[in-house]
Amino acid sequence: MSVLKIKKLFFILCAALAIALIPISSVRASEPAGGPFKLPNLPYSYDALEPYIDTQTMMVHHDKHHAAYVEKLNEAVNKYPELKDKSLEYLLSNLDKLPNDVKEAIRNNGGGHYNHSLFWTIMGKDKGGEPKGKLKEDIVKSFGSFDNFKKEFKTAALNRFGSGWAWLIKDRDGKLKVISTPNQDSPIMVGTTPIMGLDVWEHAYYLKYQNKRGDYIDNWWKIVNWDEVEKRYK
Repeated sequence: MSVLKIKKLFFILCAALAIALIPISSVRASEPAGGPFKLPNLPYSYDALEPYIDTQTMMVHHDKHHAAYVEKLNEAVNKYPELKDKSLEYLLSNLDKLPNDVKEAIRNNGGGHYNHSLFWTIMGKDKGGEPKGKLKEDIVKSFGSFDNFKKEFKTAALNRFGSGWAWLIKDRDGKLKVISTPNQDSPIMVGTTPIMGLDVWEHAYYLKYQNKRGDYIDNWWKIVNWDEVEKRYK
């Protein structure tokens, strides 16, 4: 083997090693191209929610599942130029006004994009605990106690058959309620305001918890970012 070939091989090996040594926490997904909607970056590193949500789950969940929702949502709205300047909230709140051939795609993928964009923001490293201020007061007023609220929320998450979400919402009368929705349906589709939501699709927890959805729910409370949840309630 010539000296030149040896140098080339050494360079390739060094480059491969450098890529392999990039910390997982510094990697970010590429943006799905070709439309008005973009995949948001996570507000923390992939490993920030360990040990409650594992690094691999976060990478697959954000970079694959959420990215796919954004890509398919863009494909749907690109078919109708008049939809490209509409907000996601408008699209999901006015599904009955959308063209029939893209309505289901926008419902599923727009819902997936909206729900996950909210989900990432209401979690964080070294969070958990309890809310404060008016949100705490209104939770106690609506459910009797914070513990009662957690029990009702867990029941909604556990009893959601198959895939879906558990939510704390503000209804049209401004009252707090716990609900669950199937698949990627969002509370805003029926005119209510999502305050916080928990993804109970298996892709959100199965790598770590397998079929133990209850354990996933119990541990999730340890990473809820109540500061962000409270902002959504104001």
